Amino acid sequence: MDLLDVGRIAVGLVLLVLGGELLVRGASALARRVGISSLVVGLTVVSAATSAPELAVTVGAVLRDEPGLAVGNVVGSNIVNVLLILGVSAVVLPLAVTQRLVRLDLPLVVVLSAALLLVSLDGRIGALDGVLLFSAVVVHTVLTVVVGRRVTGVRAAAVPAGDREAGGTGAGADEEPPPASVPRSVLLLGLGVGLLVAGASLLVDGAVSIATSLGVSSLVVGLTVVAVGTSLPELATSIIAVRRGERDLAVGNVVGSNLFNIGVVLGLPALISPDGIPVAGAAVALDIPVMLAASVALLPVAFTGFAVARWEGVLFVGLYTAYTGYVVLAATEHDALVGFTGTMVWFVLPLVALTLAVLTAYELGLHRGRRAHERSP
Repeated sequence: MDLLDVGRIAVGLVLLVLGGELLVRGASALARRVGISSLVVGLTVVSAATSAPELAVTVGAVLRDEPGLAVGNVVGSNIVNVLLILGVSAVVLPLAVTQRLVRLDLPLVVVLSAALLLVSLDGRIGALDGVLLFSAVVVHTVLTVVVGRRVTGVRAAAVPAGDREAGGTGAGADEEPPPASVPRSVLLLGLGVGLLVAGASLLVDGAVSIATSLGVSSLVVGLTVVAVGTSLPELATSIIAVRRGERDLAVGNVVGSNLFNIGVVLGLPALISPDGIPVAGAAVALDIPVMLAASVALLPVAFTGFAVARWEGVLFVGLYTAYTGYVVLAATEHDALVGFTGTMVWFVLPLVALTLAVLTAYELGLHRGRRAHERSP
């Protein structure tokens, strides 16, 4: 490892963040021109835009014959999205979760995560596996846009004619600036893609070089440094969305990004690669199950109060810190690994599971009590 490799990673991360920012701005402006809700924008346009770094890094890793980095990038990014990004966002401000997310999008994330684990059991994501994963995300995206536009049209029809003639959609509409023009939005998209490609290339080169010099597998590098780096656009987007009151956009961005990562970022390269994408045994044994577990854990958290509370955000961040610590200790074969593993398996994880179960039962009881009270005369 030398300073040149560190410099490549640093410059690559900066270019990824800048490219993701330009891409989000351009994509959001185009989406507003079409007229769809912030949740739909987060699930489709913004999630695809912020996942572009993962796609660029994964394609670059596959072309450079670094499948461990490709798989680790996607799996690590999905873990980062749920545990770190949603966790930090919820700490900033509790996140609202719509019924649509709980009933459709979150279960689909769980299904696709489980599907990825199943197709990886043979040690390879083949062309047929890529077709299945990619098709699921395409169908979800089309349905999301169609239903979103239909709902927006119904809401617009309910707005008084005077408000529509004034160019607003109700109270507070004048506070939102008009979206950029189509040519400007397309220019931002083009610049964003260019910066993402350049940043991804530098990041892959630097990460692989460091992994080789330190004797650390590219899978570990992908799960940690690269995963966090390529998830920075999602983190920035979610925190900005929360601070601006667009909590639907924050959750939709993360959920849509996880769907896009599995279906497109991994599915598309597997589809076009002659031999598919090899999957390391370590990823099948630990990392993909952790990704699936994080998605499953989000379901009861979101379902109980249709929100992610601050304490739940702290819990998610703590779990991500523990997972990263385990990955690093295992990669370096540190003496503390045995004690750390025992503490996590026999104390921390059972305590977390018990806490989630008790609070889920409590919240469900409150929910049923509210419904019974509303039905009573």
